[in-house]
This record gives sequence, C-alpha cells and structure tokens, in this order.
Amino acid sequence: MPLETVPTVRLTTAQALVRFLAAQHAERDGIEQRLIPGVWGIFGHGNVAGLGQALLQAARTGEADLPYHLARNEQAMVHAAAAYAKMRDRLQTFACTASTGPGSTNMITGAALATANRLPVLLLPSDMFASRVPDPVLQQLEDTRAGDVSVNDAFRPVSKYFDRVSRPEQLIPAALAAMRVLTDPVETGAVTLCLPQDVQAEAFDWPVDFFRRRVWRVGRPAPEPAAVRRVAALLRSAERPLIVAGGGVVYSGAMAELRAFAEATGIPVADTHAGKGAIPWDHPSAVGGLGATGTSAANALAAEADVVLGVGTRYSDFTTASHTVFAAPDVTFANLNVARLDAAKHAAEMLLADAKSGLAALAEALEGWSVGDDYRAEALRLADEWRATADRCLRLGHGPLPAQTEILGALGEVLDDADVVINAAGSMPGDLQMLWRARDPKAYHVEYAYSCMGYEIAAGVGAKLAAPEREVVVLVGDGSYLMLSSEIATMVAEGLKAIIVIVQNHGFASIGALSESLGSQRFGTAYRYRDDESGLLDGDVLPVDLAANAASLGADVISANGVAEFREALRKAKANPRVTVVHVETDPRGPNPPGSAWWEVPVSEVSELDSTRTARAEYDAHKRHQRHYL
Repeated sequence: MPLETVPTVRLTTAQALVRFLAAQHAERDGIEQRLIPGVWGIFGHGNVAGLGQALLQAARTGEADLPYHLARNEQAMVHAAAAYAKMRDRLQTFACTASTGPGSTNMITGAALATANRLPVLLLPSDMFASRVPDPVLQQLEDTRAGDVSVNDAFRPVSKYFDRVSRPEQLIPAALAAMRVLTDPVETGAVTLCLPQDVQAEAFDWPVDFFRRRVWRVGRPAPEPAAVRRVAALLRSAERPLIVAGGGVVYSGAMAELRAFAEATGIPVADTHAGKGAIPWDHPSAVGGLGATGTSAANALAAEADVVLGVGTRYSDFTTASHTVFAAPDVTFANLNVARLDAAKHAAEMLLADAKSGLAALAEALEGWSVGDDYRAEALRLADEWRATADRCLRLGHGPLPAQTEILGALGEVLDDADVVINAAGSMPGDLQMLWRARDPKAYHVEYAYSCMGYEIAAGVGAKLAAPEREVVVLVGDGSYLMLSSEIATMVAEGLKAIIVIVQNHGFASIGALSESLGSQRFGTAYRYRDDESGLLDGDVLPVDLAANAASLGADVISANGVAEFREALRKAKANPRVTVVHVETDPRGPNPPGSAWWEVPVSEVSELDSTRTARAEYDAHKRHQRHYL
C-alpha cells in the first residue's frame, strides 16, 4: 500500500520501545517464550521522563506487558539480567535502563561480564541531548576531539552490538538488530542501545507493524557430514581420548546426548565451570573439573590424552592450566562448537554445530566403537581416588575456625540436587570446581569467565526470578559482600526467597594465598587497621559486623560458629520463607584441596625479596612446560 496509508500510531520513542520489547519472543524446539519479560532500572535525569514515563504508562493502561523491577545498583541489575539469562539457557533476558552519566557507566562492568560469558543482556543507557542545545548538560563528558562522543562510548568494546538512537525513526533498525544479536548463540552478549534523553521523550508516527508479535527462532545448526566423518575418524584413531564439556552442552540442552555418547564410547568426560553438571558427578564417565583448579583425575588423563574432544568450551586459561595441562607431544584437538572462534582453537578439527545435534551425529558415526577396557578402568580408578581425596577435604575437622572446604561439605549435605549454588570470585570457585558434586547443571551457577566480585548476590536475584521453584543459595566471601550487597534490599522488596551464605575471613583469602605463592607475602589482602610502626595495613582486625549489615537491609540473619552450627543454620534457612543470611567465619589459611595443575601469573623477574626470587624460580620451571597446541 502507499506509504501515506500505512497504519501508524503516535508515541514517544520510549513508549515505542516498551511496546516493541513486550512483543518479542524466542523459540527453540517448538517452545516459544517471552524474550524480554521485564525491565530493571534506576531512574534519574535522562530516563525518568522517558523510559520511566513509558513503563508507568504501560503498567497503568495495559498497552504493553513489560513489568518494571527497581534495582539498588546499576551494575547489579545487569548481573541479575545475566544470571537470569544463564538460568534460562540464553533464551530470555531482561532490559536494563539507567540515567545519564554515572548511572549508565555503572553498567559497564555488568556488560563486560555478560559479553565475556556470552550471555544476552539488553542495556539502555541514557545519553546526552541529541539536539546539543543544553550543552554541556549535567554529567556530560566534553571530548575535545569529537562532538558526538559521550561516556556511553565506553560500552563499545564490551558490547556485541552498539548503537546510538539519535532520531526516533532510528529505533526501528536498531531495535531489530538488537533482537537479532540477543538471540544469536554465536554472537550474543551485551547489546547496548544508547538513548539520548530528548529523543526518549520525542514523539513519532510509528508503523503499527513495528509492534506486531515477533518470534526469533533459535535453531540448532546441523554439522556438515564430511566434518562428522573427519572427527569420527580422529576419535577412532585415539587410544586415550578425553572429552571437555563446556557451557555449550548446557545451553544446548545436550546433557542426555553427552551421557549417551560417553557411555557408548567409554571416553571420560572432564568439565569446565560452565559445563559442570552436564554429566552427573558420580556417572562412570565423569572425572571432574579440568585445569588449574581441576581434579587430579581429569588432569592426569589430560596429561596423556592423544585426542581431546571439546564440546561447547572456549578453553579458558584455567581450563588449559595456561596451556600446560594437555602434555602429550602429539595431542590433537577436535572441537564441536556453534562458534567458529571456539571450534578453531588449538588448531582443531572443527565440527561447527549445535552441541545436541553434533553429539547425536558423532554417536551415529562412531556406532560400535569404544575405547579399550584398560583405559575405561584407569579413568574409573582415578575418579574414585579423587573422590576419596574430596571426602577428606569436605570433612577435615580443621580448627578452631573451620576450613572453607568444610563449609562446602556441610552445604552439600543439606542441599538438594536441584538447589542452585551461586558464586563467582575468590577462593571458592576453585574449591567448588574441585569438590562440588553436581547432578544438575542449573544447580551449579559459578561465573568464572569474568570472575566478577560482587556478582553473587545480584545473580541470586536473577536466578530466583528465573527458577522460583528452586532454592537459591548465594555463596559470598566478605570481600565480594562489601563490594555489592545492596540487592539484598531488592530481594526483600520483590519477596524473593534466597539463602545468602557469608563466609567471612577478614580479607581476600584467594588473592592472599596467590600473593603468598608468588612471593608477595599476602601484602594488601587483609582487612586490618593501619599499624603505626610498620605503616602497613597489618594491625588488628577491623570490627566489621556483616551480620548486622545484612539485617539492616531487611534480611533474617543466623550467625553460626563452626560446622555443626552452620549445618543447623542452613536447615533453618531452608525452612524460612524469607531472605536469610547465614554468617560463618572461616580460617583464611585453612587447607585448600590439593592442586594438580598450574595457572600463569607473572612473577617479578628481579627482586630484593627472597620470597619473590624463590617464586620466580618456580614460575620459570612451569613456563618450560607451556606450549601452543599446533
């Protein structure tokens, strides 16, 4: 029809965006669901009269179903959106709106986390005036090199798609492009649409079709038959193959296919943080976490593996132990991945496909083939040996303060298989990868691509919204807690039940141990008064009361002294319908699980300190085993 007869509706840019987002859906395997079920936001100048007004109008009139959630910190709301997307297999996420200036730039860390983890989040930072009439506006960056640069340009390197909507009609292609990236398993991550504050409030005659119900199909790319044959031939030639299961197995929903493939072929399965639970911890093929914080079983098998099949893994430096864990001189890789970037790593034979369809095709191509009985028996023996070691770590009897591993042991005794454990930073991710016994991949929620301190409590909000039927348990050290505990108030306001376990050791236990191993003597890693004589922060312990702090934010609080009290506190917390914080102190020097691999952190090449010179000698020794996989 002629353009002048195309049906239109007059709305502001913000009102149009709200109506558009409410009409977007994602579909995979015939199941449709809302792509953007709601918006997180903190209002200030820049969005209060734009998106704020639009969301209020939608709620009052019913013209668009897009619920609003109030966060307490802009970084935290992006973490909540990312955690929600992770729990929902990247098929749903939230939009996040913030005010001009610091409100918006506070979201950058969350954007980096989402993109590093390849999790979709939609960011709507408010921007300076497109008209540039009130110039410079409050909180505007004045760049002497260019007139169109704002602080929001800092989102560019951490976003998978970035656009600035400087005229209302630009929203149409920008919004459609945003949905395309959010629903692309290869390209997904943070998507940023900068919205100048005057444009948000500007009216335009929008084509009605812009607001029609749209379904974005998330397909399952099938593998090329020739590539399947090549990878199958490589595996048939192997005597000591190993599977590395990554997050792609989980997001694809390929857990059953992975188990069936491992059972048929006898290939042992090691996992990454993102892949933990893809195969149950006690499955005969499971050998546990791989790499710098991996199990002795997985790392021993990796050291002698001749063919490594990576499934949905991006091979982080922790997974490869900084390129030292795969030690066989002639080790060869085959990578099944939907992303060419990851499929090509380590000069691998590439199998570009969705994990579910790719594993099914490989299973068919390898029908009748299996590893030798001796190799199966060796993998079982190594896994059993590690489980005995883990049992000892989880029940140490350390005192007077318990070791962190004992807290994890008590937690594992009380929680059910479907209860979600969330963590991101400090020493706990390493302990969890080695010791946590996951049967359900959604029950293990450790963010370790960006390992962002402060993620945990905010992620608890997102995880609980995504899976209200599950118990959500946030594991957070005092370091992360002090960085970002504000979303406890959000949990209370939203009526979200979660258990928050604060493990207090008066400092940064992980970095303290790392500092000591690198010859830096735990410098700057403890929460202490400054000592008048030394001039350093090594005086008495600070009188910080995290339990009282949590209570002030509206949570119920239980303080536990020792493992037995902690175990009982957890049971009470599970029975409590409200947000409950369980506070327990641990020994920062408590024994860690025995390591069996390396992680590269450079040590000073010259030093006046004996401790640093010793650490450098150890570093040089490890470097000799490092290699490119070619």
